[in-house]
Amino acid sequence: MTEHVTFHDHSPKTLSLYEAVVQGLSRPHKMIPPKFFYDDRGSELFDAICAQPEYYLPAAEHRLLTRCADELADLVGGGRVVIEPGAGSLKKIRWLLDALQPSAYVPMDISHTYLQSAARQLAAAFPWLPIHAACVDFSHSMPLPRQVPEGPRLVFFPGSSLGNFHPPEARDFLALIRDTVGQDGMLLIGVDTKKPAAVLDAAYNDAAGLTAQFNLNLLHRIQRELKADCDPQGFRHHAFYNSAAGRVEMHLVSAQSQRLRINGHRFDFDAGESVHTECSYKYAPAEFIGLAADAGFVPVKHWLAQDDLFGVYLLACG
Repeated sequence: MTEHVTFHDHSPKTLSLYEAVVQGLSRPHKMIPPKFFYDDRGSELFDAICAQPEYYLPAAEHRLLTRCADELADLVGGGRVVIEPGAGSLKKIRWLLDALQPSAYVPMDISHTYLQSAARQLAAAFPWLPIHAACVDFSHSMPLPRQVPEGPRLVFFPGSSLGNFHPPEARDFLALIRDTVGQDGMLLIGVDTKKPAAVLDAAYNDAAGLTAQFNLNLLHRIQRELKADCDPQGFRHHAFYNSAAGRVEMHLVSAQSQRLRINGHRFDFDAGESVHTECSYKYAPAEFIGLAADAGFVPVKHWLAQDDLFGVYLLACG
């Protein structure tokens, strides 16, 4: 059932957890990149967050994509090579495969083992689809396997993951996508919208406390994997909408003065000092379309969820 799946390990060189923690905690304003949230426990917690009523993004995006799937197929045309950076569990592409009928699908993820498992499951459900699963760090490059057929390309980037990039980085990432798909290529992307602070604050501070666990799990991972001398219970989760910057911020805030030790390194925290763990930028439609234009894309069409909760954009190379 899975003979139409091939795996390509591009041996991505990426910052290790140890390097990221030491470098990030050595800064005047401490930070750790959000990609280190996702160990096994972090991935489980994120899946649970997506099912919480306050976290509107997955349901809003699902409704949008299923609603516009046939229209998308008409606008995109059949037979494209679909590329999905940061594909994860490959769940979202399932909503579109029957409508788009791609000539091949290229999921990209940094976790080789997780990618293999997800690709095999997808292959069993879609035996007609050639799958070329590529282990890459897509934030730096998107090398396509040589076996991928020729033809027009479509990058699918759902989930508002673009929001984790600061705007200049987001522009550069969109330019990388444009270079990857080429002159006749297209981009289908999910982007979260600006909305009242109360809605955003609730989404990142769910009543079940799962987002807090997800954030604090980063400290548990550091304690376990790096043998760090740190007390996760000495920190608290803090997430809020920074309206001036147009982003939700997540922090781990030290509850008291304390010291964290890792392999001879010492990092002192004052009470109330924080580690910035994630940004999630929100864009009004005109703002995102302008950002995409700076990266060489022109809008084809966009769709907004009810109450403008979320946006899906189809763009073509300019």
